[in-house]
Amino acid sequence: MPDIDVNGFQLHYEDRGEGPPLLLLHGGTGIGADWQHVFTAGDPDGFRVIVPDLRGHGRSTNPSKEFTFRQSANDMLALLDRLGIRRANAIGLSAGAKTLLHMATRQPLRVDAMVLVSATPYFPAQVRAAMAQLTVDSFSDAEWATARQRHVHGDDQIRMLYDQMRGLKDSHDDMAFTPPLLGTIAARTLIVHGDRDPLYPVELAIEMYRSIPESALWVVPNAGHGPVFGPLAAPFVETAVSFLGGRHSGT
Repeated sequence: MPDIDVNGFQLHYEDRGEGPPLLLLHGGTGIGADWQHVFTAGDPDGFRVIVPDLRGHGRSTNPSKEFTFRQSANDMLALLDRLGIRRANAIGLSAGAKTLLHMATRQPLRVDAMVLVSATPYFPAQVRAAMAQLTVDSFSDAEWATARQRHVHGDDQIRMLYDQMRGLKDSHDDMAFTPPLLGTIAARTLIVHGDRDPLYPVELAIEMYRSIPESALWVVPNAGHGPVFGPLAAPFVETAVSFLGGRHSGT
């Protein structure tokens, strides 16, 4: 479970297994270890699984005190560079999926195949309203205890992280993926979206599906944001791993 210095901060990640590299990117205010609640039977066979904590999350630091998905993508590309990985497969959940959109448009040949869970090309009004409500001020003692276990650099880190996520409500240039820009994505892409997602209407998933050249769309019935946990984990893992296995990448 090494930490490395990239782009001016300490990035924590785990690197396990052998085979084509598979990058797993967690959601906003989450941590890399959250993927154990999706891959409940352990890492998928036949992959080298790389699981980072995004900038300012979990065990990763963030001295800049800023967060954008564009910068998050730069961080992940720097991680791949440090590991000597030319091309990777990837799965991203929410914030992780937004990071992947930047990676796949900034350096299209670096991502072989990817799964975007609860992604969006831009922020609709309802998610900006939800972001405006993000705060730790109403945390119970139990919620603080959980947050401290997940984000280990102290209460200032936790407050900063939630302030950053709340501040995204005023961001308009970070997530601004037009159909022509999405059309530059070379990666085979599986878009996974709950048809009851309260943040990103399913129409946004359809928009991405129509714009990304080699894409497939899986609309999960009666599912909300992040439809990969609990009873939805097993079908997600089977479908995602099968999709990624359709064409393995090399290092």
